[in-house]
Amino acid sequence: MALRFASVVVAALFASTALAGAADVVGPYDPAPAAPQPASFDYGDDDLVFELGIKGVVEPEFLGSNDYRVVPGAIFSVEYLNLPGIGSFGGPDGLGLSIGPSFNYVGARKSSDHPELSGLDDVDATYEAGIKVSYEWQYAEVYGEARYAFGGAEGFVGNAGANLIARPTDTVTLKLGPTVSFASKGYMDDYFSVSAAEEIASGGKFQAYDAGGGFRTVGVAASARYEFSPDWFLNADASWDRLVGDAADSPIVKAGDKDQYSFTLGVSKRFSLDLF
Repeated sequence: MALRFASVVVAALFASTALAGAADVVGPYDPAPAAPQPASFDYGDDDLVFELGIKGVVEPEFLGSNDYRVVPGAIFSVEYLNLPGIGSFGGPDGLGLSIGPSFNYVGARKSSDHPELSGLDDVDATYEAGIKVSYEWQYAEVYGEARYAFGGAEGFVGNAGANLIARPTDTVTLKLGPTVSFASKGYMDDYFSVSAAEEIASGGKFQAYDAGGGFRTVGVAASARYEFSPDWFLNADASWDRLVGDAADSPIVKAGDKDQYSFTLGVSKRFSLDLF
C-alpha cells in the first residue's frame, strides 16, 4: 500500500507539472522559454516576512493507529528575517540558507476514546517547539528540524529530508522527496512503551515493552503550492511515514499500523513587518 501511495503522489506531481506547463508548448521554430524562477517579493525596509494561515489535516488518531481523523491546524513559516548586527536569513527569491522556528502539536491519546487501547495510560497533548534550518537551490532543497517536546510526552524530536523541486510556472511550486524522523528515549517511552502495570490492566493484550530512542520513521512527502493572488497561497501536502526501530516493535503499533499517512489542504497569506 505504501508503494501504491508513493506511485500516486509521483503521478499526481507529474500530471500537475504537465497541465501547468501545457500553455507553454514550444513550436518547432520558437526559442525555448526561460525556466520559471521562484516568485520574488520586494522586501523593501521590512525586517520580518512570514506566512500565516489555516489548514485541514487528515491524520492517524494517534501514533501507530490505523484509524484516521480530520482536525484543524495552523500554517506558520518565516520567509525572511533581518537582525541588525547579526545578518539576514532567507531572501526575495526563497533560495539559499533559511533559519526559522519549528512547531508541532500532537493531540491527546485517551484510552476511553479508543477501545483498542484499553488498559494503557492516557497521554496528554504534546507541544513541540524548536528550530528549522534549510538550504534551497533552484531545483532542490535539504532541511532539518529539531524540537523540544513537553506536555504529554517529554524529550527531543526532529526530522530531516530532501526534495526535488519543480516550478512549472512562476506561481506553482511542486516538491517531492524522502524524509526521516527521530526522537529521544523520553519521547519514545511516553508513546510506545508499555509498563508492567499497563500489561496487567490490559489483561495481557499488551506485553511489557521498553522503547528506546533513535529513528522513528522513514517515508516520503509531496507538496504543491499555488499563489492564486498576490501574497495569497493554496497549500496541499501528502506524506507516507513508516514507523521503524523501537517504535515499530511496540505492541501498541503491532495492534495498529506501521504505515502512517497524512494529507493537508490550507490557505495562507504573506505578511511583512518593519521592526527596526
